[in-house]
Amino acid sequence: MSRDSERRLGRAEGSGEHLLGALLDQAHELPPRLIGPLVAEAVTRIRGREPALLLQDYGQLALVPLPGWGLAAGEPVPIDGSPAGEAFLRSVPVEVPLADGVRVYLPLPDGGDEVGVLALTLDGVDDDDRRLLRRFAGMVADLLVTKTGYTDRIFQARRLEPMSVAAEIQWSLLPPLSMTVPQVAVAGILEPAYQVAGDSFDYALNDDLLHVATIDAMGHGLDAATMATVAIGAYRHARRADIGLAEIYAFMDRAIAEQFGPDHFVTAQMMRLDTATGHLQWVNAGHPTPLLIRDHVVVERLESATTLPVGFGGEEPVISERTLRHGDRVLCFTDGLVEEREAGGEQFGEEQLIDSVNRVERSQDGVRAVVRALSHALKEKRGGRTSDDATLFLIEWR
Repeated sequence: MSRDSERRLGRAEGSGEHLLGALLDQAHELPPRLIGPLVAEAVTRIRGREPALLLQDYGQLALVPLPGWGLAAGEPVPIDGSPAGEAFLRSVPVEVPLADGVRVYLPLPDGGDEVGVLALTLDGVDDDDRRLLRRFAGMVADLLVTKTGYTDRIFQARRLEPMSVAAEIQWSLLPPLSMTVPQVAVAGILEPAYQVAGDSFDYALNDDLLHVATIDAMGHGLDAATMATVAIGAYRHARRADIGLAEIYAFMDRAIAEQFGPDHFVTAQMMRLDTATGHLQWVNAGHPTPLLIRDHVVVERLESATTLPVGFGGEEPVISERTLRHGDRVLCFTDGLVEEREAGGEQFGEEQLIDSVNRVERSQDGVRAVVRALSHALKEKRGGRTSDDATLFLIEWR
């Protein structure tokens, strides 16, 4: 690189760092309603125009514009088949040439999850612009995540249809829908997104240990949501006490039995994956058998001894174990996915699930895209019906 090029790069870096620093200074005490104006002002300062913040709707079908002064309005953008959707699903910037410039779509990353997409138009884009835009998008993502805890407007923007009280409770319980780090990636999805009640999942990466739980509380509506809330709360409490899987099961079992009595239960699957070695342990309390996916094909059902669902006072559970290979994926799911009846009255069934997994695995990259595509493909094959909650959770040991 010539000395003149180095000087130009230094000036560009200095200007960009100054802009990001000024934004950071304003962001600390920024009211949520001023997110849009702040982003719009910053886009203007980098000679951009028509900024839009596009957030994923709860059904994971569309990217919805966040309203705000200075932000471009418009209709929801389909995730499938759009440049914004490509940026969102692949976590890469997408540039679309226009007659008067370039429309840039930037993923908004949050610890391996995606908040949404930032779109803006520039006269032209060079490497200095791309570097600044990548950093700017990261700051906007952090701003959205931070301010979400202080306002309802972001939740409201993401809704494309009314949400039940039970679903409101369940969404408030969930961790981020996906996480990607060098050692492991996870992603989950709930259906029906706006009516889900008894299904939920939780995970945590503590040092090298990934902890995962998927649950299905009996019943529908608020009763199921309440039971799921207690089950997830008990799971987190026990997990954070650093006790074993058998002890976690016993703690959850007592919590459900004491709160709801002997006629209520929650099926559950609790897992631990050592991300340094690939050693997987799990306890199955009445859940469907997980599937092991290798080289994008289901190669095995992870059969194991099962114990009674949580709340029924089962004996100490057997802990199943398996060592994964690099790139292996484990798919957990709830019974609503395979017990739904098709138009002819037959259950959808596990074999159809496996066939669908094999097709989707060959056509999608990354656990987040696979889970989303699989959930939507399965719902379509079931005729769009979801009379019971249906949850998918995918783990990849990287």
